[in-house]
Amino acid sequence: MESPVCQDGRTFMEVINEKYSPENFPCRRGLGIGVVVLPTACPQGSPMKDRLNLPSVLVLNGCGITKAGDQSEIAAFCAHVMELDLSHNNFQDWHEVLSLGLFIYSFSVFPENTEMIKDRVMHVVIIAHGSHVAHELRFFFFSPFFVSTQSSRNRKKTCHIDTTSFQIGKIVSNIPNLGFLNLSSNPLAGMTLEPQCAEAFSRVRRLVLNNTQVSWDTVMLLTREIPELEELFLCLNEYSGVRASSVVCPSLRLLHITDNNLLDWGEDSKDILQRLFPNLRSINLHNSGLNRWEDIEKLNFFPKLEEVRLQGIPLLQTYTNKERRSLMIAQLPSISLLNGSLVTESEREDAERFFIRYHLHCPEEELPRRYHCLVNKYGKLEPLAEIDLRPRCHAQVEVHCEEKVEQLNIRLDQTVAELKKQLTSVVQLSTNSMRLYYIDRNSAFGPDELKYNTRALHSYNIQDGDEILVVPKSK
Repeated sequence: MESPVCQDGRTFMEVINEKYSPENFPCRRGLGIGVVVLPTACPQGSPMKDRLNLPSVLVLNGCGITKAGDQSEIAAFCAHVMELDLSHNNFQDWHEVLSLGLFIYSFSVFPENTEMIKDRVMHVVIIAHGSHVAHELRFFFFSPFFVSTQSSRNRKKTCHIDTTSFQIGKIVSNIPNLGFLNLSSNPLAGMTLEPQCAEAFSRVRRLVLNNTQVSWDTVMLLTREIPELEELFLCLNEYSGVRASSVVCPSLRLLHITDNNLLDWGEDSKDILQRLFPNLRSINLHNSGLNRWEDIEKLNFFPKLEEVRLQGIPLLQTYTNKERRSLMIAQLPSISLLNGSLVTESEREDAERFFIRYHLHCPEEELPRRYHCLVNKYGKLEPLAEIDLRPRCHAQVEVHCEEKVEQLNIRLDQTVAELKKQLTSVVQLSTNSMRLYYIDRNSAFGPDELKYNTRALHSYNIQDGDEILVVPKSK
């Protein structure tokens, strides 16, 4: 069956029929791989159903999709789909993704067999369809195959939603097993999501809204209506702050909110963060606008936070890599992973001691609160002594050859043979005509002959002021 051509773009079903048609899968690896076997008890809604290679993970990014398409086909095709990637398309309405394939049945008089019908209903969604009958409307979302009740004396009136204004919702509502949804880079700025429509997201556990410019109010509405949401991606949405909200999202474990203009956590941030995401374990704030240590310290308000990713923020630009990591570890006592690296107990202790010493010379009024906590733990520490344990590279020595004495700066990483070459121009002897002796000025022992040409000079522990004695070989 040919999908209707959309004047404003392509439909969801049109793209599925094109991408997953048998012509794109000439060779199948194994019996039934990628093939969906659908029940035959009810009439098929589309003759394409039995010959589509439709997997449970649909990747339809960058396909120019603007609308849903045939709703009954979506319900039949996608009942098994668990992950859906619709990023980089042109959806501009939440409702089209939320109710793809949604049929609305209005009852002005409720039938006697209402209970029988409810037994076959998967979800109930209430949507106002005209203010003059809003109080009488009830909408039932049935399983993928429609149950006809036209033989009943209380016949139902079928109402179809205007497909130009309800786009995003028409997809999600007809995929009962959907756990992952990616809507990145769809132009959703300014689009309103009604609470009753947001309920269609209730089964989603991982939601990606990167670069959609979706409003923070819409995000809060979604988190309220998705009781088991575990992962939320809100990157590139130009958020500048986190506003107060009465919403609680107790199931959220991971939050990515990178590449935003996030400057602060708002007023009364402790109450906001503790209530908003009480079980958050991981947060990614790469390339946000945070520029105060107080904002980093507020991450401690997430009561169960274990992992923080925090790179590319203005606050850390002037610090060295060691300073950045040590200061952040000291400010965040509960985290066990920072920027993907494990924080060990010994590293934490070193970082906290570093934090105390780093602020030793700060004025009392500028000391962070964390400083006083750590001083109570470790005491007020003294600065560390600077000890350079690197091997010496050069030494200033006296070269003695018969009656001649000359000061010479020698490299200690060179060998005895290389030193002899250096001395040929000083003592006017060939390398084969000289013997070298090392005299330690602080040793009670006599000269030590440098007889091994391949031995490095630093192994003799030569110091400034020591002597090199050059003795011509007897002919």
